[in-house]
Amino acid sequence: MDIQLKRGLLDVCVLAAIKNEDSYGYQIIKDVSPYVEISESTLYPILRRLEASNLLTVRTAEHNGRLRKYYRITQSGLERIEAFKEEWKEIMSIYSFVTKEDLCHE
Repeated sequence: MDIQLKRGLLDVCVLAAIKNEDSYGYQIIKDVSPYVEISESTLYPILRRLEASNLLTVRTAEHNGRLRKYYRITQSGLERIEAFKEEWKEIMSIYSFVTKEDLCHE
């Protein structure tokens, strides 16, 4: 898969993982992994990029005697998810066009 396309998809997946409640790195990986492979070395740069873009905020809280970063989606992050849904309609239309000949030859 094209690296830029996958990067954009991973961004939206991470936002979707925190859409309904604040979460932390390990939990985000667990939530996203059934759908797309993601590692810590991939996740944390995404989280930093999303924070820099004001699509999420970060707070630190103590958990079992250790500090843990919790991520919360912002209004802009929610808007990014909605924009992705609209963009996906166009992507599916393009996919249908590209694969329509395949269906005729089956």
